[in-house]
Amino acid sequence: MICRLFIDPPASGAWNMAVDETLLESAAEGGGFSLRFYRWQRPTLSLGYFQQYDDRRQHSASLNCPVVRRASGGGAIVHDREVTYSIAVPPGERLAVRHLMLYETVHAALIEVLSGHGISASLCRDKGREKTPGAPFLCFQRRSPGDVLVSEVKIAGSAQRRRRGAVLQHGSVLLARCSAAPELPGLAEVAAIALSFDQLVQRWSSKLSEVFPMHLEPGILTDAEQFRVLGLAREKYNSSEWTEHRGRENLQRKTCDITIRPPL
Repeated sequence: MICRLFIDPPASGAWNMAVDETLLESAAEGGGFSLRFYRWQRPTLSLGYFQQYDDRRQHSASLNCPVVRRASGGGAIVHDREVTYSIAVPPGERLAVRHLMLYETVHAALIEVLSGHGISASLCRDKGREKTPGAPFLCFQRRSPGDVLVSEVKIAGSAQRRRRGAVLQHGSVLLARCSAAPELPGLAEVAAIALSFDQLVQRWSSKLSEVFPMHLEPGILTDAEQFRVLGLAREKYNSSEWTEHRGRENLQRKTCDITIRPPL
């Protein structure tokens, strides 16, 4: 399989979410696989699709952070000292059909990479309590099957969104504790090993190219994709209507055009 590999510079939350959605749309329209690693211009709080905007007041440490709403579900994430990734899989591929296989394959590759650095990690097998009333606001204080744990601390989680048979999976790996979420340790704290963004991306992308298998080629957005990203960033992900009200609207309607298994 040919897969476009994007290693993007730090960007705003709206831009990052717009690129992910655009890569999902491209996969659904025959654009093939994409694997993306990216960063954030400043510490940014992302809300899960169904979370209430006002619930961010529960987390005082991130109140000064800009906010974006993801198109995937689960708990809030403070994006800062981490590796954020996404993978878009076109329709018809078994990894697009079997959502848990994609989830666990990506995380198992991460576990193998961490093992090479002397870090013992494992997949969470607990059923979790993410759907129970009173679930923690932050993603990394929740547990779902397939999360990556180090010393029983969650250091990686992912979620999926589907469109016309294609699937986008994106997630975060905590490299170190950040001041906007001081209650969450990263690899630097739980394993006493400092991994850089570049180190982890190089080894993880190489491992993923083996286990899928895929031939990675440098990713460049087409002109049409760039136009779509600009539109989504401006009209959707920078919009207060989306960021502040989308969750409330869908909790009332009880309907949604996305499938999330399992949540962040």
